[in-house]
Amino acid sequence: MQYLHTMVRVSDLDESMNFYCGQLGMVRISRWDYEEGRFTLVMLAASGDEDRASSDHTPMLELTWNWDEKGYGGGRNFGHLAFRVNDIYRICRQLMDSGVTINRPPRDGRMAFVRSPDNISIELLQAGDALPEAEPWVSMPNIGEW
Repeated sequence: MQYLHTMVRVSDLDESMNFYCGQLGMVRISRWDYEEGRFTLVMLAASGDEDRASSDHTPMLELTWNWDEKGYGGGRNFGHLAFRVNDIYRICRQLMDSGVTINRPPRDGRMAFVRSPDNISIELLQAGDALPEAEPWVSMPNIGEW
């Protein structure tokens, strides 16, 4: 397993970029604007880690700006921790067998979400290409929030 990033939702991207980059000294690695979904993702790395981050070898901070959001309550500004795994089906089966609820099953063979005992959202991402779709994952519904 490889730790990838922590995601936080921001209400003002310019203000957040000024804080994280201008004041804390983090470096922007990438930015993606998704017009159809009305959100922007910005990946940041600690100063000095930008070469490692861009080659996918160091954890980053993901800022998610949902364009139409008017404020986050109840801790919704914290998003999730993300980990790359070698076999998403195996880890999800192992988690399920030990009593963990799979909130967003890996129907696409690429991504799943679970919750920690403290209700922290955990994203699991398949290393490399997505695995072929397989049961029971394809038929499993989403449960709760992630």
